[in-house]
Amino acid sequence: MERRQFLRMSAGTSLATGLGLATVGLDSCAPESSEANPPNPMSTPPDPKREADLDAAADELFSHLSNQSTSVEPIQRHEYQARVARLAGLLKESPYDAMVAEGGATMRYLTGMTWGHSERLFALIITADGEQFWLCPHFEADRARLKIEANNGNGDLVGPGGQIVTWHENEYPFAPLAAAMGERNVDRIAVEPSLRHRFAHGFAEEMGAYRVGIGLDLLVELRGRKDVHELQLLRRVNELTQQGIAAAAEHIKPGMTGADISRLMRQAQSKLGLTGIWDLSLIGEASAYPHGGSAGHKLRSGEVLLVDTGGTLHGYQSDNTRSWVPDGAIPDKVNLVWNIVRDAQKAAFDAIRPGDQCHVVDRAARELIVAKGFGPGHEFFSHRLGHGIGTEGHEDPYFDGGSKVQMASGMTFSNEPGIYILGEFGIRIEDVVVVTDEGSDHFGEWQTSPRFPGPE
Repeated sequence: MERRQFLRMSAGTSLATGLGLATVGLDSCAPESSEANPPNPMSTPPDPKREADLDAAADELFSHLSNQSTSVEPIQRHEYQARVARLAGLLKESPYDAMVAEGGATMRYLTGMTWGHSERLFALIITADGEQFWLCPHFEADRARLKIEANNGNGDLVGPGGQIVTWHENEYPFAPLAAAMGERNVDRIAVEPSLRHRFAHGFAEEMGAYRVGIGLDLLVELRGRKDVHELQLLRRVNELTQQGIAAAAEHIKPGMTGADISRLMRQAQSKLGLTGIWDLSLIGEASAYPHGGSAGHKLRSGEVLLVDTGGTLHGYQSDNTRSWVPDGAIPDKVNLVWNIVRDAQKAAFDAIRPGDQCHVVDRAARELIVAKGFGPGHEFFSHRLGHGIGTEGHEDPYFDGGSKVQMASGMTFSNEPGIYILGEFGIRIEDVVVVTDEGSDHFGEWQTSPRFPGPE
């Protein structure tokens, strides 16, 4: 589900109901902000002191949790170098002689280097000979060099290294890159799929359209299959998110809003050492919209709570969804739907086999849901089954009904079937799975009951 920007909840809501902070005085009924319900620019901004009080209270709730970020090592420089060499090998087997990536996940994956987007192109280029070099605005070259040629103080290079090719603003980046490619006998270039169109178009105009192509297949092969270290990182970050969900669930009470619950989810995962934490907590009828409906509703006894949340550990992402009834009796229909969704998740998991195409996994979950009376097609299970996950929360390949990508050992996906009944509730359960040589594995623990988000 595409939700990262949508999910960063407004900080101006209260935990007073759940944490007994009535003296803080925030109105827990204030509507949450979202793309569909943007904040009112004329409204009173959040009070920093009250926000600090709320954060401190939530922090105290999770004082038993400790930072686990050192439980697995981050990616090391020699691993980045091996990735560059691997891409060079893939390029030799492809129609392309080089790949171009601007600041983002692929640049970070290959070098550990980060660089923000602007109207001025900063890019990494990898050739089939294994050379890496950089395309940089001339006036930014000195700043770029601080990162690219960074050392540890003892003269040892810790940055990614590589020549910097600069371009002046009266010439644009296209001719300098074409000249650099000519010097290296590069004929055809692959651009990463996320390279902005204005730059891809500029390269095609400068070099000839037949010499510029999209490197999607290269990226699926390069980043789609995770190595042992990457799988350790993905396993750990998803385990920690699940631990955070379970810890936060212990403090969820009737009267809380989705924003109150989101604060708990973010705080618990932060205490465990995750960064970049996002959360979508949907109550009752709002859970029938996969990305959320009306805001501001307070949790009541017997209502469904759907929590979709995750964070980052050393550059790798988690993404887990749990649906449960935190208080009161579980309605019969909720229990029925929850078990159908859980069975669909299991059917999808069992359908994962290396060599099979991704669409068969989506089909396994969807056919079970339809057979149980929630169909046809996408009527109640309205989205694809899952997405790839790694350094990005959503990346190729995908579990959808049209994907002909062949699964291979090391590929990681979300497995997140759902049933959404407008006007009533929605149920989604999401775990991250990995294709193995024999079939599949999953990270963390399955949810086993609609009573609690963790194993009972």
